[in-house]
Order: sequence, then structure tokens, then C-alpha cells
Amino acid sequence: MSKLAAQDKFLDLSDYGRPFGKFLANQLKNTRFTPIHVTLLFGISGLIAIYCILDGSYFLATFFILLKSGIDAADGELARLKNTPSYTGRYLDSVFDIILNFLFLMTICYVSKTSFWLTILAFIGIQLQGTLYNYYYVILRNKSVGGDTTSKIFEYKSPRALPGETQKSVDILFRIYTIVYGTFDKIIHFLDKDAYKVKTFPNWFMTLVSIYGLGFQLLIIAIMLPSGLINYIIPFFILFTVLIFVLIGIRKTFFKV
Repeated sequence: MSKLAAQDKFLDLSDYGRPFGKFLANQLKNTRFTPIHVTLLFGISGLIAIYCILDGSYFLATFFILLKSGIDAADGELARLKNTPSYTGRYLDSVFDIILNFLFLMTICYVSKTSFWLTILAFIGIQLQGTLYNYYYVILRNKSVGGDTTSKIFEYKSPRALPGETQKSVDILFRIYTIVYGTFDKIIHFLDKDAYKVKTFPNWFMTLVSIYGLGFQLLIIAIMLPSGLINYIIPFFILFTVLIFVLIGIRKTFFKV
């Protein structure tokens, strides 16, 4: 099942890892590998990238950051190929992402000797950026005919477990998910509380918003690391957060309820 109907598909600048993800998923579809195994694998790739940053091996760090993005796309693709969607996989993927985001920034903070509090501010900014992208994307997916509805616009209660997963694992991961993402979700919903009432978003707008997708954020880091710009990564993401208000302003001005 595609995430979006054909007419709703857009150029997602954060999804450059999708071709590799599809390739990897196709290699694994007839094996015992599950989407959860793939999620664990992208976590390992992210940790190797962090080690490379600490070691000063920035080109290798770039490779493993981009590899992480490619593997990250593979778990969902494998779930669709095997027809085994799961909330466990969705929440685990998101929890791993936020942990790795925090570790990436803290590692950059340590190596570049950037202020700890500026790094916390950058982390909050990155999460708000990603939350805005996910908010609009999930709205589009839920409204798209035949689209993927595993992700919900509002995560108020633990969903009923799908075949192949236990309700206990779904409940535990849902609680963790709401703890680490809940505040960011509430802030974005407060800033654009009526977005879910819009019938749809045009493709060009979603392409613009996709600069806030995790893949594009990691691409920026991957480019800046070997370019001698590590000292500017934290300040960049703080300033990049200002675009949230521009994007919400465009939505409210041109795509009214």
C-alpha cells in the first residue's frame, strides 16, 4: 500500500533514501528479516556515524548518516512488501529517531565546543521542524484516497494492536512516544490548530515543507561536517527554526479552512 494516492504524491526532498530503501527491502522480503530488524540496523548505522564524528572522521560520518537515511526508508518498505504493518515498528522508528537526533547534536556540541544550552535549543528546533513536516504529511496521508493511515493526526490513545504484534508492546511504545514527542506535537497543533480541516495541500507546498523532514535535516549535517562547518551546525538549526512561522503563514494565507 502506498502512503499517498497518485495525485497527492510530491517531490519529498527528505526522502532521497527511498530508492536504496526499496532496494534493500526487496532483498530482504523473502528472508527472516523483519521491519523491526531493519529499524535496529538504522540505529546501529546512526551510532557508527556518531563514533566517526567523535573520531574526527567526518567523511565516514557522512557516509553512515546517509546510510542511516536509506535504511530508515527500508523498514516501512519491507512492512508493505510483507504486508505486516505495525504500530510497534512505527513507534520504535520514531523513538530511535529522536534519540539519535539528540546524540548527533550532543556529539557535535562536544566536538565543536558549542554551548550546551544552544545545543538544547537547536534540538528543540529540529524536533519542532520535524513535527511540522510530519503534521502536514500525516494530514495529507489521512485524507489521501487509499493512503496509509497507520499514523494518526492526533495521538491521544494507544491504538489497537495489528496482527503480528502484542497490545502490550504497542501500549509501552505508545507511552514512550507520547512522552518524547507529546510536547512538540502540542506546540505545532497550537500554532496551526485548524490545518487538519484543510481538504488537501498542493504538491509544491509539501515539497517546500519537506526541507523540515528528518532526511533533509540529516543531509544538511552530512554536508556541513566534511565541509569544515561543524561549528555552524548548531547555530544553523536554531535559525532554520524561524521558517516554521513562514510555512505556517503560507498555509494559513493560501490554504484556508
